[in-house]
Amino acid sequence: MVRVETDGRVRTLSFDRPEAKNAFTADAATELIGALEAAGESDVRAVVLTGDGDAFCAGGDIEAMAARDETPHEAFERVQSTLSPLVETLLTVPIPVIAKVNGDAVGAGTNVVAACDFAYADEEARFGELFGNVGLIPDSGGTFLLPALVGLRTAKELTMTGRIFDAAEAAEMDLINRAVDGADLDETVEDLLERLSRKPTETLGLTKRGIHENIGRPFRDALEREAYLQVLAYGSDPHETGVDAFLNDERPEFR
Repeated sequence: MVRVETDGRVRTLSFDRPEAKNAFTADAATELIGALEAAGESDVRAVVLTGDGDAFCAGGDIEAMAARDETPHEAFERVQSTLSPLVETLLTVPIPVIAKVNGDAVGAGTNVVAACDFAYADEEARFGELFGNVGLIPDSGGTFLLPALVGLRTAKELTMTGRIFDAAEAAEMDLINRAVDGADLDETVEDLLERLSRKPTETLGLTKRGIHENIGRPFRDALEREAYLQVLAYGSDPHETGVDAFLNDERPEFR
């Protein structure tokens, strides 16, 4: 359900159910968690997350929902062992994760995009918090991430009305970085990957960690956490490499 491909030091993870518009299942979440963790433990410098066919992810698999026969406790355990750790993994894996939104990303698909570090979408792609249409609340981190990205009132509007919106509006509200012509999507992501490749991956991981760990912290605690992570950066090889290059008027070459 998740295809893994590696090109150099970039790993592409693709939702691989095009016949179902890459509808999300518990198995897909588990596979994606494993693939992200493996990438984070390897020498991969970035992950690209995308979908096969003409959709990124159509949200939860409604047929699978209809077939479930589980108690509330079993449902809680399922969500806590799949969707919740998936979002946590996206937020904590120490390398950049880029959503390449090649088509519609609705429901859980919208919230997976929100959890990625960067997101670029085909201008024809559509988004929407469609959970209410099947009597559910946003999951996959939606109640936490969406207000942080788009603001409280917009998050309430999107989740309570379930309206569909296009990639241009998604960019305007900061859900994604940019909407581009579909023919330019690959090149746009490649340009970002090239820029990231010139930066020290270890430092990018610490930056990501600092931003995510400080969401919602009181400012004094946030500054203390920032100082702690900066100390880790001070003692790293990238810092030494960057300082040496600066003093020698050279471009740093990070490993």
